[in-house]
Amino acid sequence: MKIAIIGTGQVAAALGRRWANKGHIVTFASREPGAERVLALLEGAGPNASAARVADAAARSSVIVLAVPFTAARERVEMAGDLSGKIVIDCTNPIAPGLRPMFDAGTSGAEQIAARVPRARFVKAFNTTGAENMADPVYDGQPSTMFVCGDDAMAKGAATQLAEELGFEVVDAGGLTAARHLENLALLWIHLANVVGYGRDISFRLLRR
Repeated sequence: MKIAIIGTGQVAAALGRRWANKGHIVTFASREPGAERVLALLEGAGPNASAARVADAAARSSVIVLAVPFTAARERVEMAGDLSGKIVIDCTNPIAPGLRPMFDAGTSGAEQIAARVPRARFVKAFNTTGAENMADPVYDGQPSTMFVCGDDAMAKGAATQLAEELGFEVVDAGGLTAARHLENLALLWIHLANVVGYGRDISFRLLRR
């Protein structure tokens, strides 16, 4: 796949480097592709990775990954230009001060972003755990669970493949409205890791009898 990673943080680094090393063509998208923090993303990513401005990266890619703070998502989507027909994977989490959800139960950050790209194939994934688990999701030989939700089958299929390539077990959580639950699950992971004190080396695992 040709993948544009919009973002320069730890999640962008973990996802982009691993996918590039697995043979995907990855473009790290930034307003300043020559900036030191962007060039650092290319370290360890191999020859399949490059950097470009947001609009250029989106134009050359079929999969767009939003790995930015939720508050920056609207601006980055606008910078990306026409995303019609492209797969958009939303990794963001709308978190208000005090580790609270930014929206009530009637909507989600994912639904808010999706409304701005109505002709894109939209899916929510890679938001319920930390970058450390994206770099290595296996615990004692068992894969961590990655939850995926969306209304577009092609987008779900792409997100599922990309997650499984990283070593996750994928669980289809349903339509895009389920993003309301996944964003709360992300808050739980952050709470357990940073407030309760379990640390970031924890993950969710869905067990079936």
